[in-house]
Amino acid sequence: MTTVTTKSPKGKKLLLFKVLATLFPFVLLILLEFVLRFFHYGHNTDLFIKDPYDDRYMVMNSYASEKFFSDTANATKGNSELFQVDKAPNTFRIFVLGESTTIGYPYFHNGSFHRWLQYRLNRMYPYKNFEIINLSLTAVNSYTVLDFGKQLAQYQPDAVLIYTGHNEYYGALGVGSTSYIGSNRFLVQTLLKLRTLKVVQLFNNCIKKVSGVFASHKTAADRQTLMQRMASRQHIELNSTDYQAGINQYDENMTELCRLLNDEKIPTFLSTVVSNEKDQPPFISNGTGPNSAMGFYKAGQQAFAKADYATAKQDFDKAKELDELRFRAPEAINTIIRKLATEFPEVHLVDTKKEFEQYSPHGIVGNETILEHLHPNLHGYSIMSDAFFQAMQSQHLIADPTEKEISYAQLVKDMPVTKMDSLIGLIQITNLKTGWPFNQLIPANYKPDTSLSGVLASRIESAQATWADGMDQLFAYYRNSNDKEGALRIMKAMNLEFPNEKQYCGNAANIAAILGNYDEAAFYYKKLYQLDPNDQLAVNIFQLYLRADEPNEALAYIKNLPQAQQAQAVNILTQIIDDKAILAKQPHNAQVTARLAANYKLLGLTDMASKYSAK
Repeated sequence: MTTVTTKSPKGKKLLLFKVLATLFPFVLLILLEFVLRFFHYGHNTDLFIKDPYDDRYMVMNSYASEKFFSDTANATKGNSELFQVDKAPNTFRIFVLGESTTIGYPYFHNGSFHRWLQYRLNRMYPYKNFEIINLSLTAVNSYTVLDFGKQLAQYQPDAVLIYTGHNEYYGALGVGSTSYIGSNRFLVQTLLKLRTLKVVQLFNNCIKKVSGVFASHKTAADRQTLMQRMASRQHIELNSTDYQAGINQYDENMTELCRLLNDEKIPTFLSTVVSNEKDQPPFISNGTGPNSAMGFYKAGQQAFAKADYATAKQDFDKAKELDELRFRAPEAINTIIRKLATEFPEVHLVDTKKEFEQYSPHGIVGNETILEHLHPNLHGYSIMSDAFFQAMQSQHLIADPTEKEISYAQLVKDMPVTKMDSLIGLIQITNLKTGWPFNQLIPANYKPDTSLSGVLASRIESAQATWADGMDQLFAYYRNSNDKEGALRIMKAMNLEFPNEKQYCGNAANIAAILGNYDEAAFYYKKLYQLDPNDQLAVNIFQLYLRADEPNEALAYIKNLPQAQQAQAVNILTQIIDDKAILAKQPHNAQVTARLAANYKLLGLTDMASKYSAK
């Protein structure tokens, strides 16, 4: 019998064998990655994708948040606000970064501060196209804000607005969150890159399916709110290691983001954060003694009752700082924000906290502007929008002259937020407070609103209908009731939500014209004209501006009149403009008013002719 001996590899062959053996799993993973990509497995996690319904536009990717959450079931979705792939001339593009407050929780839609801002800017600069794209998400913190912010420069922003800081401990990857993986930023950034790989997504999906089998027996009583699912370390003492880790994390992430935006010469508006101090007791207090969070809170209440407001404010501040369940940002966060605004020339401070204090009794923020611990009510969101607006105006961000100034009081009066929007927020917050960490019973005197707005709000909050469905039903109700003011408000609100939908512009313009609100009608016809330019629309705008007694505005559309009418119309309009200038200085000049009446009559506007004949 012959014995066959096999030689073991030696020297260079042995080394090569070991290298190949080591590399083989990686080669296999790379091949698997290519196969998964070829078959389009998993999700693209880029911040933006082409709009699936119109590839002329970009939209926020609904999967952009998944890489920040260890359990993608907790991953939150953002808005779907479109902006043009090819930025058009005369377009002013603003990106908004932040957390739940920044996206407008619990109202969302037109309750959000950026919609208040958009409404105001649209009215003040009607010839400009404002694209304000809110990229905020609930349950995220500065890691997500930094990652999103890094991707913005290529999309030609004219400004970036940032409001973030409350979720530094319990937002995704926060030091106190269930998705925490460490304080080493290099490690975190590496993991985020790995989570974009299809192989890693496949691995995570397999784990999720296996864990789902074992979790399927859970009852409704086992379900937790997102706040509770995200909060792991619920006791974080002031100045502890975990506390300082959260502060350092915010400082390093936001410094990197501000440096990047500053280097790109992108005007950045960074806001201080605000929370409820007067009417939100500490969630977790280390004892009840005088130097505990609850001790200071009670002392603040006593001082407030005695009208010692300076002491009350100090005590409420201390109570918030000592609260160990850190859902409210410590004041150290605002200190960092103010530092960054002085460190980088392109970063401008928006002192939202100061604005809230000015609108709060005795400068102490409470339920007057905040719903629970930190989310503003509609009044609060309007204040927040004004804080950003004033900061932008102080930097002369928009060079164009305003068509008309819109004061804060006028904004509050005109903003098309509905009763349904308000009730959606009320229901959301009432339900939120029944769970952890509030654990409050629904008030005994709480009664559901039985009006159509209330019924729709309940259906929307329980996901039985969408917000757009509710608005459509309200519009039908107002139209059938011949309530044109109510119908116009709905169309204005829908135009804010869907600025590229022609039907909402057209409906708003038509209803405003019927109501004799010619300025409003002309505004929406102009928006419609930007979406679908045609001569008949231009003629409508021309006539509406004349009915609004604004000949200067009408003059811009005279070229769309039939050729034979243009020369005569130019002469008449020029005379009207000159006569109005004279009348402004000589309001009782009968000769001028008679000439104005005659010229308007020549243009076929008998109502305007009557207006001046009566003077």
